[in-house]
Amino acid sequence: MLDTTLINSVFSTIFNIVYLVIILITIFIVIMDNRNPVKTMAWILVLFSLPIIGLIFYFFFGRSTRKEQLISKKGYARLNKRPMEEYLSQESFEISKGNNRLAEFFNNVNNALLFGGNEISVHTDGKTMLLDLIREIAHAQHHIHLQFYIFEDDAAGRLLRDVLIDKAHEGVKVRLLYDDVGCWKVDKMFYDHMLCEGIEVLSFLKVRFPRFTSKVNYRNHRKIAIIDGRVGFIGGMNIAQRYFEGFSWGIWRDTHVKIRGKAVYGLQTSFLTDWFAIDRTLLTGADYFPKIQDKGNVVAQIVTSDPVGKWRDIMQGIMMAICNSRKYIYIQTPYFLPTEEVMTALQTIALAGVDVRLMLPKRADARIIHIGSLSYLDELMEAGVKVFFYKKGFLHSKMLVSDDELASVGSTNIDFRSFEHNFEANAFFYDKKTSQDLKEIFLNDLKSCTQLSLKIWRQRSWKNKVIESVVRLLAPLL
Repeated sequence: MLDTTLINSVFSTIFNIVYLVIILITIFIVIMDNRNPVKTMAWILVLFSLPIIGLIFYFFFGRSTRKEQLISKKGYARLNKRPMEEYLSQESFEISKGNNRLAEFFNNVNNALLFGGNEISVHTDGKTMLLDLIREIAHAQHHIHLQFYIFEDDAAGRLLRDVLIDKAHEGVKVRLLYDDVGCWKVDKMFYDHMLCEGIEVLSFLKVRFPRFTSKVNYRNHRKIAIIDGRVGFIGGMNIAQRYFEGFSWGIWRDTHVKIRGKAVYGLQTSFLTDWFAIDRTLLTGADYFPKIQDKGNVVAQIVTSDPVGKWRDIMQGIMMAICNSRKYIYIQTPYFLPTEEVMTALQTIALAGVDVRLMLPKRADARIIHIGSLSYLDELMEAGVKVFFYKKGFLHSKMLVSDDELASVGSTNIDFRSFEHNFEANAFFYDKKTSQDLKEIFLNDLKSCTQLSLKIWRQRSWKNKVIESVVRLLAPLL
């Protein structure tokens, strides 16, 4: 009889050899993807330091989808035909030279069309945003399109659900797209109820083994709404009670904007592209892109980014906006795990004398990401960037404003996940009044902030510094 110990030893050796071969092949694939070296090294570290678990993590979260497409060029051309006609027929308008280059960049890499004649309303709390959204939905005649990363089964979610059901009973076409991972905790009966009442409800990239398992890392983080193709909402707010009531330890501070005007075509195009990706139904009718008269004077552009496109559109645009700043640039973000390019851009213009201010929450809802964010602050402040901690509650706003000429509001955080893994959408405004309004909001938030001192910050404990640095190593994967 063979020795059991010998058999186990042989099997163990074979397993280790096979596993090592698989790891080496996986590392070769990671290297051949030609990703950011920091991200490549992070994955190599995970694969070597976490046996088996590291391989599982890579299978779920690491594989690149940059070579895929959501929609064919022909299909997108059909979808974009009416907005393009309106874009070409509009009268000329002027924006500054630097911002014109930014707008051209977005047009070239993202097919983001620049439209004048828009009216903008800004919401800084969830309650007023939801009430305004419901008010616009009540006036809908043809269709309502909603897309949210989170749509909870709570008081806020049920209120909006009931309003949507009423409109569906009136004959208005209602479509809802929610993210499957973002709404993992929501009972599917909540959405089934809407389906039974005549609302078309789809989840984005359902995570079901094995087909979409590799897509669990690529989430639709967009928060947009379109009513009758004439009114749109975009920003950082989801549909959940905490966005309106906050936490026991403070308010939930966020930013969302309502747009009236032709820039809504950009929101509609984004929604219908995502809808086609899931439902395979291409909606291009005139009712979805109606003729719109000028509503105001704001020049606006809706820009999207995703993990399947060739370029990192919004990240590259933010870099351009930072580098174009001459006087100041103010940024709000709940999570700060910047790519090296964005980090360098912020440091460079601060060293050039531009007033760079970064506002982060003092306390966040994702502790590990917040800890990682803290590791970058020494380098920023050393270059002259002013860092502020918002202490009134959780700052979830994703806002940028520069030189009283450019402003942006959307779903994009300044972190690897938003830049490389998520489907995001931001509105860029090339307008003095809108920029000044958002600047005033930022300055008002400063009253609830503490400015960090580089000298005092460096005196924090070595334990904290070590933890922050270790988490930073995994920043590209968070």
